[in-house]
Amino acid sequence: MPAAFERFAIGFDRRDRARLHELWDGVIDSNRWSEGELTVSFEAAWEAHNGLGAVATSGWTGGALAALEWAEVRGRKVVVPSNTFMATPLAVLAAEGTPVFGDCRRDDLCLSVQETERLIDEHDPAAVFLVHIGGHIAFDAPVIAALCRDRGVTLLEDCAHAHGAVWDGRRPGSFGDAGIYSLYATKTISTGEGGVLVSRHPELREFARGYRNYGKPDHAQPGLNFRMSEFTAAIGLVQVQRLEEIVAWKNEIARTELDPVHPSRLQLPDGMVSGLYKYIVLDWLERSTGRVYDAPCHRIMGTGDDLPNSDWVAANHSCVPLYYRLDEAD
Repeated sequence: MPAAFERFAIGFDRRDRARLHELWDGVIDSNRWSEGELTVSFEAAWEAHNGLGAVATSGWTGGALAALEWAEVRGRKVVVPSNTFMATPLAVLAAEGTPVFGDCRRDDLCLSVQETERLIDEHDPAAVFLVHIGGHIAFDAPVIAALCRDRGVTLLEDCAHAHGAVWDGRRPGSFGDAGIYSLYATKTISTGEGGVLVSRHPELREFARGYRNYGKPDHAQPGLNFRMSEFTAAIGLVQVQRLEEIVAWKNEIARTELDPVHPSRLQLPDGMVSGLYKYIVLDWLERSTGRVYDAPCHRIMGTGDDLPNSDWVAANHSCVPLYYRLDEAD
């Protein structure tokens, strides 16, 4: 593998620099640097891509807290996979819910339907937080969604890694009641800091709009400041318009350059395309960008849960570098 691919690069296409500066100049001239037309345009562009109504936020946390408050998790349990970033259980705790950890599948690193059913039976949770790991959609997403509908449990999707993924025409966030994306600097497309909530429920989207703005105008609902600035929305608008190209480029490189030399790679079901936030191999490689997560959350939080698949995954996978167009020399 060329040494250049070992160097991290944000997925920003340099051809978009002039367009971005034009948008920023428009923001400066407008004298409206927040709650303006670019945020509306970015939300519309995300909706056009994702197929669900979108609410822009200043980060993943704002969307997650809005969804958890809407699901009324305060004082109740929330099922969370242990193989996730600590942001997921920490958001549950911040919403005054209690995370209960479930094990993952070994083949996709995501929450299993068997664990979901076990924890619903045991804890009667208010919600399940399904996390899509590495850029693909959790393999059990359709059956977990059906289970949650049957049991009357809110299903939230942590889509922080899942930009550009699709499974037989369905995007992340479309299986449950809400999906929350991160636009942090390392993501497939990025605004540096930022996030997007998507939902098929108009009332949830309306709740999230109030939540990101202190519950205005009447403060009848909870909320804090999770607004996205117009400058950030400008980056988001440019980036989401480039998303399909970025995902196609990464998949082409993965299929032609990486697949032939990594037989232990994570295998996707028919009809699924990963956004390839991570190229995951079920092996321990010395030459890699490390692991998606080195330690499962139940270990970090010391809960004492016995989750053998989550422990196995932490010790038996690696991520091969795969970045979008480093620079012309590379």
